[in-house]
Amino acid sequence: MKPILTVGETTTPDGSKFTLHQHDGDYFLRLNGTQLMSSTWTLSERLLADHACPERAPIAVKRVLIGGLGLGFSLKRVLELVGDDAEVVVAELLPEVVRWNREILAGLNGPLLDDPRTIVYEGDVYDCIRRAADGTEKKWDAILLDTDNGPTSLVQPQNRRIYGRGGFAMIWNSLSPGGTVAFWAATVEGGFERRLRRDGFLTENHAIKAHERAKKPIHRIYTGTRPVHTGDGGTDVAAPVQPAKSAKPAKSGAPARAAGKAGRKPKKRWY
Repeated sequence: MKPILTVGETTTPDGSKFTLHQHDGDYFLRLNGTQLMSSTWTLSERLLADHACPERAPIAVKRVLIGGLGLGFSLKRVLELVGDDAEVVVAELLPEVVRWNREILAGLNGPLLDDPRTIVYEGDVYDCIRRAADGTEKKWDAILLDTDNGPTSLVQPQNRRIYGRGGFAMIWNSLSPGGTVAFWAATVEGGFERRLRRDGFLTENHAIKAHERAKKPIHRIYTGTRPVHTGDGGTDVAAPVQPAKSAKPAKSGAPARAAGKAGRKPKKRWY
């Protein structure tokens, strides 16, 4: 049996051990020994991009934020979906992860970080969302959040702030009308859609397989879309959204609608 090799290692701001491993051509990331993602099982990372940047989005998706670079599969799919004039910002807190993607992992997805549409922000995705919410920077048309193992399955407790009411309100204010945020979750998150709707999002949830050959979906992708106002005093609405044609999406739940309250001030992550 071929050995599992540790080909990269760094420490997170809270002292946790973050490692890159290689085994028989497969690469995977671990945090304190817990596997976070693998280059063999990439379906859910790609579908996260599909649901954040759907083919029939209410608006043209030209400014995208990805929370965490990981192994680069969500970034690769986003670049396949958006146009040549798009701007795709990847927020990655650990400089070593950026370096691994440029050097060790370049053979997986090619030179994604050299694409002229890609901007790497070495810092916390929370700050990118906050600046768009308070008007310091332009709003996002799509946000992808593959943080930890989901809203409650946190490996890093400090990531909790992105999933609370203050975090949802901040995300809502950071999105363009018609923009969508997509959250990856390891499993079903009870009450998650209800909390998103409470902050004004139109929501969907999608059951996702870990990989194409899996018998049953085990992961979830939750999406929240900021409604587009009709402009005539009517109810906020959003056009139907469908994932782009891609790696076979699994079952998706029916959309749930909610009337949003505009202009909520956010109350006041680690990858």
